[in-house]
Amino acid sequence: MDDSDAPLGVDEIASTPNLKQIANLPKQAPFDTASAYNTDIAFQGNYAFAGNYDGFTIYDIKKPSSPKILTQVYCAGSQNDISVYGNLLFLSTDSSRSDDSCESVSQSAALKESWEGMKIFDISNKKAPKYIKSVETYCGSHTHTLVPSKNGKTVYVYVSSYSPNANFPDCQPPHDSISIIEVPVKKPTSAKVISTPNLFPDGGYRNTSGCHDITAYPAKDLAAGACMGDGILLDISDRANPVVIDQVQDAENFAFWHSATFNNAGTKVVFTDELGGGGAATCNDTIGPKRGANAIYDVETKKINHPGKGKGADKGKGKGKGKEKTYELSFASYYKIPRTNANTENCVAHNGSLIPVKGKDIMVQAWYQGGISVWDFTDSANPVEIAYWERGPLSDERLILGGSWSAYWYNGYIYSSDIQKGLDVLKLTDKRTKSAERVKVKELNVQSQGSYQSW
Repeated sequence: MDDSDAPLGVDEIASTPNLKQIANLPKQAPFDTASAYNTDIAFQGNYAFAGNYDGFTIYDIKKPSSPKILTQVYCAGSQNDISVYGNLLFLSTDSSRSDDSCESVSQSAALKESWEGMKIFDISNKKAPKYIKSVETYCGSHTHTLVPSKNGKTVYVYVSSYSPNANFPDCQPPHDSISIIEVPVKKPTSAKVISTPNLFPDGGYRNTSGCHDITAYPAKDLAAGACMGDGILLDISDRANPVVIDQVQDAENFAFWHSATFNNAGTKVVFTDELGGGGAATCNDTIGPKRGANAIYDVETKKINHPGKGKGADKGKGKGKGKEKTYELSFASYYKIPRTNANTENCVAHNGSLIPVKGKDIMVQAWYQGGISVWDFTDSANPVEIAYWERGPLSDERLILGGSWSAYWYNGYIYSSDIQKGLDVLKLTDKRTKSAERVKVKELNVQSQGSYQSW
């Protein structure tokens, strides 16, 4: 390894010329301790909503180069995965609490009265969010995904959780399921769990026992699930009854199927492997380029004849006859950042989003202390990095959990929720992505992918 490949010094910044930091807003009390980890981000209008293990922050990002904290809500309960939908904000609790209030304290999951699940806030007044509803779910809510109904009157929340234990009355093994919460948009206080579909009736691979994350693409009636030992593709045409239509494993290189991202056409899925659970140094020569990485899968489709329903259907003829699409995930390649990180830096593939470039598949992605990578997977078999930005380790003596949890493109800028350093805003200046700056959306929940139809 030559000097150019040497890991950075503490807090040292390095980047390609086309990706520059334009703002940093440090964590502020009460979220300014080392254990108050910043987590995921959602967006709406001129606001960014960022989860934190102790609650959530609403940022005013009207001027991206000068973001401001509008308000902070203290409501402890890791990891506070966050989404927004109109005047509603959803917050996941995946740590056992004494009750469902924001004043709760940690309490053993072995106690039946302990609580984990989903909290819902009214954010019609961004300066003063109101906690309006809680919904308890099996094994809590590690992450969640919003899936709006086709008429917009209801939003379904797919709740992912895992790690069942025979000693936990509300989280019994095998827990090969998700919880689905139905939320009437005009009456969110009526939200309730309507089903807990079993996605792995055969037990899955390596005792899957739940999903870590699901990304929905409602416009395509598809979702992709990263479910511990399995990657799955789901038909969500019936929002309340998702059906697994394909399932893949990677025994050689994937340790923990963590998250998924579709390309805009819905013809590819990028799955991530969170080797080491996000707390280990895996961006080094020892681990190599195929572990703790992304895996790109092509979504292959074909049409098959089927008898359908109605008169003559049992004979395969008449007006019941029709065609049906089938889907299959086909592995194409791996992608991992090409830089070597220090052994004091937790670094592995984590949360990212598409950059809306017509005719191209380009993604920005967080790699914890490995920084932020912008990469092109238009050629599924030959992905290539086109930009990066990273900050050196928090310590050169010991590993302190930190780095970019989520890095997302939103209306012309990249926003990164750094576990310890707060909110970073970056500007990508590249002719290959210039057209993306013209694409504007009113709301963004990355795990509920929208279709960029304004091209």
